[in-house]
Amino acid sequence: MLGFLVLFLGLSAAAVWTFYYDLDPESKRRVAEMVAPRGQLVIGLAVLAAGVLAAAFRVAYNSYVRGALEVAEALHIMVEANPAHRIDVAGPAELRLIAQSANALAEHSQALARDLETKVQQAKSSVEEEKHRLAALMSELLQGVLVCNRDGRILLYNESARQALGAPANAQGPASASLIGLGRSIFNVIDRSLLAHALETVQLRLEKSEADLNAQFVTTTRSGQLIRLQMAPVLAPRELPKATAGAAAYGDEAGEPNSRVPDKVTITGFVMTMENITRSFERDSTRDMLLQSFTEGSRASLANIRAAVETLTDYPDCEPKQRDRFIRVISEEVSNLSAKLEKTTADYADSLKTRWPLEEMLGTDVIEAARRRIESRLGLATSSEHVDTSLWIKADSYTLIQALTYLAGRLQEEFHIREFRFNLCQTGRLAELDMMWSGPTISQQTIYDWEMDPMRAGGEDSPLTLRDVTERHDAEMVFIMEKLQQKAIFRLLLPIAKPGHAPPGAPRFFYGDSRPEFYDFDLFQQGDQSSELDNVPLTKLSYTVIDTETTGLDPSGGDEIVALGAVRIVNNRLLRYETYEQLVDPRRPVGFMSETIHGISHEMLRGQPTIGEALPQFHEFCEDTVLVGHNAAFDMRFLQLKEAQTGIRFTQPVLDTLLLSEVLHPNQPSHALEAIAERLGVTVVARHTALGDALVTGEVLLRMIPLLAAQGIRTLGQAREASQRTFHARAEY
Repeated sequence: MLGFLVLFLGLSAAAVWTFYYDLDPESKRRVAEMVAPRGQLVIGLAVLAAGVLAAAFRVAYNSYVRGALEVAEALHIMVEANPAHRIDVAGPAELRLIAQSANALAEHSQALARDLETKVQQAKSSVEEEKHRLAALMSELLQGVLVCNRDGRILLYNESARQALGAPANAQGPASASLIGLGRSIFNVIDRSLLAHALETVQLRLEKSEADLNAQFVTTTRSGQLIRLQMAPVLAPRELPKATAGAAAYGDEAGEPNSRVPDKVTITGFVMTMENITRSFERDSTRDMLLQSFTEGSRASLANIRAAVETLTDYPDCEPKQRDRFIRVISEEVSNLSAKLEKTTADYADSLKTRWPLEEMLGTDVIEAARRRIESRLGLATSSEHVDTSLWIKADSYTLIQALTYLAGRLQEEFHIREFRFNLCQTGRLAELDMMWSGPTISQQTIYDWEMDPMRAGGEDSPLTLRDVTERHDAEMVFIMEKLQQKAIFRLLLPIAKPGHAPPGAPRFFYGDSRPEFYDFDLFQQGDQSSELDNVPLTKLSYTVIDTETTGLDPSGGDEIVALGAVRIVNNRLLRYETYEQLVDPRRPVGFMSETIHGISHEMLRGQPTIGEALPQFHEFCEDTVLVGHNAAFDMRFLQLKEAQTGIRFTQPVLDTLLLSEVLHPNQPSHALEAIAERLGVTVVARHTALGDALVTGEVLLRMIPLLAAQGIRTLGQAREASQRTFHARAEY
């Protein structure tokens, strides 16, 4: 208004001056004589006229221009975000009439939508019932189930899988939630090379058109639990170019099948079932120790019995007193042995005969995988000579291939061997797997040292030794030097296994839509997120919506965090079951005004983790996502001030729903979280709790994304750039 007033006065003065300038000198003199006594009155009237005109303009602007903008924004909200929103404009009759008509149209549209939704729900009811049955079944399974896409992003999991692969038992707070979640990488909990090896095994079996495509391996979790996992591929038709697809279907020009076209299926992901074998493995280890103790403890008794029997045999005419003494020795030692035997039997009556889990597989698959590993990791030449392709062995293929690669690496490093050959044949009940080369003689001491050193080869380190691998396989390793042929051989004697056969008609594809509670199969279509996050569409990003409650409003003045809350958004879904909530001991009193707002007293915080203990878990929960908050600058300032103390930095991009609201609806009177939620039709629950506010903010963001797209703001970079131009973006804490 001040600008308008200045402009009006300037134009009025210019008009008066132009009129005065065009007068002749006599007229100018008369005007000056007339105006001079009344100068102040003229100026006052001019200012009054300008004020009245400005006030009238302001009323007209608020009534027609600003009111029309509010109606336009409200219509946008009704169409794009909240059909239940209604327009309430206090303005001229024309705008009120438009608002009434728009509200009536919205009522009619909403009634049609409800009717359509009712019909859709009726049509879906039977499908939903089946889905819920399957979801209940999956959630109650004692066996963990986890599904990933090819990039290792988690698409489905059940509670058993979360518990099996969760955080250590002594971790404080909801740390396990940060390890397993939709869209998270399985490589956070399972070694990448181990999974890559299992997928390579599955791919090899697929190429050979074997009936059983599954791979099995064992790993340990962060909590030290031993988990047996079985991997099965999720297969889908391969999308081929038209020319290639035609060749595959009809053959080449000569009428022969096109052998260059691969199988018409591809691995789009994998299903893993998991079983915790820690208890059974520990039981077997304890059994072995006690059996060894029984064996060692029996040696003395057996020696005493043997000595007494030999004495009685050698001296049959010994005196009765001595004979009785030897008989008592035999009786006592036999009683001791019987007691030990009975105790051992009782202790292990329920023990299963389970060793370290080994999988049954073709020996030729092990050799082919070892050759690929040696050639790719070490750059050495390999070949196969005499390989029995029908021979099955029991092996942990991952550690066995590690061992062969390790041996090749030591020979390359210390004796400059450049080429290896492999043989595989059967001898009795054992398989002979030979790795051969031509080169100098190697001493037994060198081989012994290699057996006892941790295996390191091809850029991979393992805590296991070669001796560990042979003992794990119940195998023997023999070194043979054939001087006449100038050939050296490492021979592994492995137990033979009988091949397993899939039952007739066993399915080779995974179809259907059995979706348990923790699922999102749409992620099958998404690859790994681009590192250029600013160019990624908002609908394709994963978010962590955060909120904090504090002792006060001055982070730089010493106020501290008393509660952390967060929830994840993946594939445009708010994952209400993947949340983080933790009270934090601030080590200082909570301000009275703050306590009246969030209700967290100092007594409630006693015994809770400090910020240094809670922040690592919170940071892990937020990994690989875009952070979202309402008035996020406030929360981020508290987190940034803890960087020096904890060494933890939050470097992710940040979106602020406060700023986005100002971008979307600059003419709305309030951008408080409650006001935004009401406009967008979001129910506010548990307000002023960290998790409650995070949930509301997450719902608000999901309603905002289509509104932003309607304004041409579709990527993260565009949203951040638009936010930075708003008034509230200049606020500092």
